[in-house]
Amino acid sequence: MITIWHNPRCSKSRQTLALIEQSGAEVTIRRYLDDAPTEAEIDAARRALGLSSLRDMLRKGEKSYKELGLNSETPETALLSAMAQNPVLIERPIVFAGNRAVIGRPPEAVQDLL
Repeated sequence: MITIWHNPRCSKSRQTLALIEQSGAEVTIRRYLDDAPTEAEIDAARRALGLSSLRDMLRKGEKSYKELGLNSETPETALLSAMAQNPVLIERPIVFAGNRAVIGRPPEAVQDLL
């Protein structure tokens, strides 16, 4: 079973979802902007991605990143809270299969999970 944290307005997210569907894999779509992940889910995603820092799954170019005063010195706990409260800050799409995950940038990265 594949789960995707999906933003239908994002071309990379749409392309990644299309690759999953073309593979025939069963997929659960979570519109993470409408159904925001909890801090625990975000941290679990970080671990599944094999990342040591939340910064590696953070969209630093988002307007809210600057508005919230986030920067390279922001503690991980504050980043986690900001991402849970402002899910637009989470890099997209994130695709999960079991205890592994990939960020679909480029969309072909999802092939590792299929």
